[in-house]
Amino acid sequence: MLPKSQQNVFKHICSCCDWTQRCFQMRRACKSNASELSIHKVLIANRGEVACRIIRTAKRMGIKTVAVYSVADSQAAHVQLADERVLIGPSSAIKSYLSIPNIMEAVRKTGADAVHPGYGFLSENSEFATVLESENVVFIGPSADVISRMGDKLESKRTALAAGVNVIPGFDGIVTDADHCIHIARAIEYPVMIKAAAGGGGKGMRVARNDLEVREVFLLCIQEAISSFGDNRMLVERYIDNPRHIEIQILGDRHGHVIHLNERECSIQRRNQKVIEEAPSVLLDEGKREDMGKQAVAFCKQLGYFSVGTVEFLMDRAKQFYFLEMNTRLQVEHPVTECITGIDLIEEMFRVANGFQLRMTQADVKINGWAIESRVYAEDPYRNFGLPCTGRIYKYQEPQHLLGVRCDSGVNEGSKINMHYDPLISKLICHANTREDAIQKSIEALDSYIIRGISHNIPILRDILSQPTFHEGSISANYLPDTYPEGFKGLSLKERDRSQLVAVAAALFVANELRSRSLINIPNFQIRVEEQDSWHLFINFDQEQLHVDVCQTNGQFRVDIAGSATFSIDKNDMKLSELIINPTVDGKTRVFQLLAKSAGGEYQIIYKGNLYTLYILSRKASKYLRLMPKKLHEDQVNEVRAPMSGLVKSVLCSEGDWVMKGQELLVIEAMKMQNFLVAPSYAHVKDVIVDVGDTVRNGETLIRLDC
Repeated sequence: MLPKSQQNVFKHICSCCDWTQRCFQMRRACKSNASELSIHKVLIANRGEVACRIIRTAKRMGIKTVAVYSVADSQAAHVQLADERVLIGPSSAIKSYLSIPNIMEAVRKTGADAVHPGYGFLSENSEFATVLESENVVFIGPSADVISRMGDKLESKRTALAAGVNVIPGFDGIVTDADHCIHIARAIEYPVMIKAAAGGGGKGMRVARNDLEVREVFLLCIQEAISSFGDNRMLVERYIDNPRHIEIQILGDRHGHVIHLNERECSIQRRNQKVIEEAPSVLLDEGKREDMGKQAVAFCKQLGYFSVGTVEFLMDRAKQFYFLEMNTRLQVEHPVTECITGIDLIEEMFRVANGFQLRMTQADVKINGWAIESRVYAEDPYRNFGLPCTGRIYKYQEPQHLLGVRCDSGVNEGSKINMHYDPLISKLICHANTREDAIQKSIEALDSYIIRGISHNIPILRDILSQPTFHEGSISANYLPDTYPEGFKGLSLKERDRSQLVAVAAALFVANELRSRSLINIPNFQIRVEEQDSWHLFINFDQEQLHVDVCQTNGQFRVDIAGSATFSIDKNDMKLSELIINPTVDGKTRVFQLLAKSAGGEYQIIYKGNLYTLYILSRKASKYLRLMPKKLHEDQVNEVRAPMSGLVKSVLCSEGDWVMKGQELLVIEAMKMQNFLVAPSYAHVKDVIVDVGDTVRNGETLIRLDC
């Protein structure tokens, strides 16, 4: 039985109460305790939420923890959480989290006897694992040989063939140049996927549907591959159009035992990076689940694999599945598996690294309920489904008050999201008995999530979860472009929801007026304002002016919107000092966030994940406003601005050039992704302000044009 103090730490890791209970039962049954372990101090060679996640489990197991950090992360959450901390370099990942010499120096300095790599950075770097082994430091993961073999897409494909695993038709070799790529693509038949042989995480991957597209994306893939992996080898295989992305979680020990922990559905992606994951998959029946699990286990036994790993498959419309790749590390989306199985994967990684046998067999692995993970990023969801944003979080509150909600994060109030690392803020995991309940719990949690000071992708996450196609399970890797062919524009409120938003905004305005009057009526002011029970308001919302009447009676605000809709709102629910407002509207509780209000009547309200601005004035103020002179609009200068903070990788035009609409002008790299900026119209290049190698900020002018 775990000490009570350690149980409390564990409960913080997984607030999904069912999972917590099952894990405690497993601990009692297996009689696992810290005295079994030979690892006494672990260095986490990572940052952010995954570092926090590993630290918490290590502490529960009685293992001392060491955090490493760059200059940019000196005040990061994982640094504060660890027992010890070591500075390993400047902000650049290459000179800090990707620097093997710097991390090894930290290992020696602290006397750590093990290293957990998390995911990303050096987690799939065989050289790192080899160096640790040479200094008798335990690498918490698979062997260096397996990492090396699975890091090569060609080798992993050959291993899959040898294990009898279904593979995607493609070229079993290295592509030398664009002409060679075109020759192969024609033989395979379009469309094809061009991807880095050493790749992963969606980087260095592009789809080409004809010869011209091959030439366009081949160079871009190489640039991303070199930037992310230091390896320019490319391969080509047939692109499976509109596939489902389903992966099998694997767990193996050093004694030859390998089991699978069922599947995860990761089909909803943007730029080949996952956005929403769930377990189990709505697509699989028991037979298909067993077939995929058996092939994944056979693949890992062929490798001699131990530790946690993931075998990824693509599934076509006929439900035929094909091996995609093997990830020899912990996956970002591992919490959904933990929720439905009750197995702490981080703890199992520690136990396997210590040489223990698995504590469970395949028959012990069950599916309990449904779990959905929403990745909350610092991104602008209205641009290309999410372009990275930087900035500081000045207000932060996770929806941990909701039962069955788990939030794996690596930020606090005051944390800064910068251009050097992945813009992930947190992973919001919701666990329930059924898929529909998990969806509704996720929506409620997103509505109650407070993130201020930086743009984030909650609006699109919530909208995806609200789509009928998602509820039906009709999803694929092309879900975002299919659902939002013109890009994500935000939620279009239904008439009833729109009226409720207006009614609540009016009630907030009146509540603020009443509070102001109560302060004015304080005896020290010696000013008396007559009591008021009714208000006639003019509300400008969505380019429409609405006449709204509000009266208070019996503890209720009665709101009448232009005679078309009437609502009763509990007066006591209008708590202006609260971050979340839960008004009872016509007997049903709603979730709103009042982001800001001004003396001029501007109210910014977050409703159903989206931000809305309403302008509310009394009848007298509205009359005066009509007398105010209108501000003249100035013509805007034609400029190409940075859509995000990043590094200028190449400039493809010069001053004096004439450029066509859609012509590529320059490339910015942010979070290791190459982003082309194009001309908005036929234009003359007036001025090129930046050079290759410059660091630019979001919104900064890069090129001036004369159209």
